[in-house]
Amino acid sequence: MEAIVWVVLAIIFAVVEIITVGLTSIWFAGGALAALLVSALGLNVVWQIVVFVLVSVLLLVFTRPWALKYVKPHHVKTNYESAIGKNVCLTEEVDNIKGTGTAVLSGQEWTARAYEEGKKFAAGMIVTVKEIRGVTMYVVESEAMPVQNGAAE
Repeated sequence: MEAIVWVVLAIIFAVVEIITVGLTSIWFAGGALAALLVSALGLNVVWQIVVFVLVSVLLLVFTRPWALKYVKPHHVKTNYESAIGKNVCLTEEVDNIKGTGTAVLSGQEWTARAYEEGKKFAAGMIVTVKEIRGVTMYVVESEAMPVQNGAAE
């Protein structure tokens, strides 16, 4: 009877993995197969459960980092991730107290705020994007020279 339970669990975990494609449950399918082998050897349910948990955890700990690295190697940065560290040109003065500030990045206008409270940046200044929170970029001073025509890097 236990063998049927382990086969069903292995199938369920495998199907969930196929549906989600997120490397979430394949480790438990391996644990269920190991427990099935222990069941076939005639060991009792306690040993089967111990083997299931132990094998699942070992597979998760030792193979998940490798699988994530090689199965999903090409992480594509989203718009906001690629903006961090880039220089942008301010089109409006950045003043956190007044709640003003805009910047242009790749032809798109963003709300801009100073990363450090109390800092102000004049329109036309080149600043560096330090962080993105929601739809607001937080900027810091940049080494770049100001641009006269309002273009940004």
